[in-house]
Amino acid sequence: MIDAIIGFSIVYKGFDNLGGFKRLFGFQPNTKSAVLIFGLFHGLGLATKLQNFDLPQENLFINLLAFNIGVEVGQCIALLFILTILGFWRRHSSYYKFSTITNTLLMSGGFVLLGYQLTAYFTTL
Repeated sequence: MIDAIIGFSIVYKGFDNLGGFKRLFGFQPNTKSAVLIFGLFHGLGLATKLQNFDLPQENLFINLLAFNIGVEVGQCIALLFILTILGFWRRHSSYYKFSTITNTLLMSGGFVLLGYQLTAYFTTL
C-alpha cells in the first residue's frame, strides 16, 4: 500500500507543478506539509524494500545510518546539478513548454504506478 501512496505523491506533485490546485480549487496546499508527509511515505517505502534484504545484524545501526547519509548526500549532489541547469534553462521560452509536457508525463506515470499497486493490493487480499 505504501507504493500506491508513492504513486499518488507523484501525481500530486505533477498536478501541483502545473498549477492545478490554484486553477481548479482556488488555493495552494502547504508545500512544506506535503513534502513532510510524502517524504515519510517515501522513507517507509525504502524501509520496506530494505527489509527484503538479508542484512547482517552485526553493526546494523551503523550500516543503516551510513546508507541513509549516503543517500542524502547523493540526493543533495544531484539536486545541486539539476537546480543549476534548470536555473539557467528557465530563462528560455522552451523551458515552460518542456515543463508542461514533463509534468503531464510525470502525472501519467504516477497514475500507472498507483493503478498497478492498487490492483496488486486488492487482488491479493
